[in-house]
Amino acid sequence: MCFRRCSGGVARAIGGATGLWEGYVGLVSVEAENRELREDVAQLQLRLQGERAMAQRARGLEELLGFRRNVAFSTVSARVIAGDATPYFRTVTIDRGTGDGVLRDAAVVSPDGVVGRVLNDPGSRAAKVQLLIDRSAAAGVLIERTRVQGVAMGDLDQDLLRMEYVSKLDDVRVGDMVVTSGADGVYPKGVPVGQVAEVGGGPGLYQTIHVRPMVAFGDLEDVLVIVAESTASTAAAGGG
Repeated sequence: MCFRRCSGGVARAIGGATGLWEGYVGLVSVEAENRELREDVAQLQLRLQGERAMAQRARGLEELLGFRRNVAFSTVSARVIAGDATPYFRTVTIDRGTGDGVLRDAAVVSPDGVVGRVLNDPGSRAAKVQLLIDRSAAAGVLIERTRVQGVAMGDLDQDLLRMEYVSKLDDVRVGDMVVTSGADGVYPKGVPVGQVAEVGGGPGLYQTIHVRPMVAFGDLEDVLVIVAESTASTAAAGGG
């Protein structure tokens, strides 16, 4: 009787151990499958992000091409290849230089509006661009609605520009469009700069005006550099 009971207990124990082992093997198998699924999902997410980025860049290039066809001045397209992380001095580097007709102080624009100007003496295949939100940058501007003129300058608040030298007697309202005046000799007249975000009394004779830029400077990828007519023709023919 003991033998039967003992053998039955051993059998049950062996059966239980076998069940536990099979359960463990099953769990390991499930975990391996889950790991493979997570890897597949991660790869799909990366692929989707890449496709979204490519689609977004394609849309940006289409907008740039459409803008280039409609502007009255000659341009060459350029790609932003590096940025400057300095908090107060904001610059980017583009992949065009003197070999493409890009010269010092050349204006840089995008379909949204003014980007900035080329700094110093560019290299043959690259140039540094001072963004309009740099605190030492400036551009002659005017209020589109009233033609009131002033100067747009970078501000400590990197999301906004200051519009300086506007009399308290001048009519300026929140929402007014600000465009280049052409008075600085760098930017052509009529290129969008931003919209008036704040208007205040300010000290002395002038108003305190803040302008929200049209360009999303943190998302810049492709821009246009204004160049001489002959340079743009050469680039379009495949020379740049």
